[in-house]
Amino acid sequence: MLQFAKKYFSLLASVLVVMLSMAGMSSSALAQMNIQITGVGQSLYPIAVMHFKDEGKLPSSVTDIIRQDLARSGYFKNTENGNASESDEGTPNYKSWSARGADALVVGSVVQTSAGQFEIRYKLFDIRKSESLGGLNINSSADNLRAAAHKIADDIILKLLGERGIFSTRLSYVIKEGKRYRLVISDADGQNIRNAMNSGEPIISPSWSPDGKKVAYVSFEDRKPVIYVHELATGRRIPLSNQKGNNSAPAWSPDGKKLAISLSKDGNTQIYSINADGTGLQRLTRGYTIDTEPQYSADGRYIYFTSDRGGNPQIYRMSAEGEQVEGAKRVTFKQGFVTSPRISPDGKYLAYIANIGGAFRLYILNLATGDAQALTDGTSDESPSFAANGRYVLYSMKVGGKRVLAAVSVDGNSKQVLSIPGSDVRQPSWGPFMD
Repeated sequence: MLQFAKKYFSLLASVLVVMLSMAGMSSSALAQMNIQITGVGQSLYPIAVMHFKDEGKLPSSVTDIIRQDLARSGYFKNTENGNASESDEGTPNYKSWSARGADALVVGSVVQTSAGQFEIRYKLFDIRKSESLGGLNINSSADNLRAAAHKIADDIILKLLGERGIFSTRLSYVIKEGKRYRLVISDADGQNIRNAMNSGEPIISPSWSPDGKKVAYVSFEDRKPVIYVHELATGRRIPLSNQKGNNSAPAWSPDGKKLAISLSKDGNTQIYSINADGTGLQRLTRGYTIDTEPQYSADGRYIYFTSDRGGNPQIYRMSAEGEQVEGAKRVTFKQGFVTSPRISPDGKYLAYIANIGGAFRLYILNLATGDAQALTDGTSDESPSFAANGRYVLYSMKVGGKRVLAAVSVDGNSKQVLSIPGSDVRQPSWGPFMD
């Protein structure tokens, strides 16, 4: 067991080294995120998104952002890619649009209300049913146009597909250039990058609070791993855990009142819970092996975690009150070496990384049936994170020797690669819905 523990620690160390190669923002890191979409399939919903009238008043095009959002969803294809606009007043010619191959139509206009302030109006029509589905009027400043466009795309998804869109959610990840590390926050498409934390020492394991207002992460700025909770709006942060040894792997409870963390303060790494203000530390596992990478279940009743208690690392589940309340039960059986558990927001799926002949590959497990499938054919996948609607998994992969972000649908059919030219981008975490 000691030999295996050394091997497992060696693996964790190598994973850590990989995760550390990721934050820092020089001028090239401020460049636009490149997005490549593949494998979206043939059965896409044809929608005509027309350029908004008087959009030339804006410093950037909201129409282009809406089109890009809908394309990235994997559900839509835009039938009108030009610069033509369509009136958002009156009723469209449904037969004409149907003949042009559109099942839905988006039109809009822009009105400048004052210096740097605009009202963006949009309407959505169901061409097949020959009816209006309503729309939105959004007041936006010139520097907040992306948020307005994302909100419109989310409304289109909701009205046409009946599910909440994720374009207004945010990502956190770490970029490394040279010897500088930065934790950054971006829109869900990887654009509009904002710096949250800048350090000459590594930053790893960002984890969003359920309300999307805070991010917990591990910083090495004191030359040892310390867990911080960072309030994004103010920049204020508190050291959540600075125990002896390693402080790692923070994960929020669904109500935001607690975090599960991994500590080695008493020797071997074990799972603890701690209040969000840093009080009330409680040990949850008491084994003699390695227990790490905790994740709360969607209902908050359980904690999933990685442990080598059975030999090789696998995923286990225990009561959120600790394994003394309900003993840990093994969850993964399909592969011999499994790490990085992540639970979907609806609690139905478990994403994880499996070592398949030396290749680290993203898998998804149906917790009800026990069926597991590979979502990628990768060799160096890391850090899975579910989108707020549970439809996609964000992760890190290697392309051409550089780390990039990727997102794959839970059925494996649609994939997106997000990269910043010249930068290593790793350790992603997908934020929650913002009310």
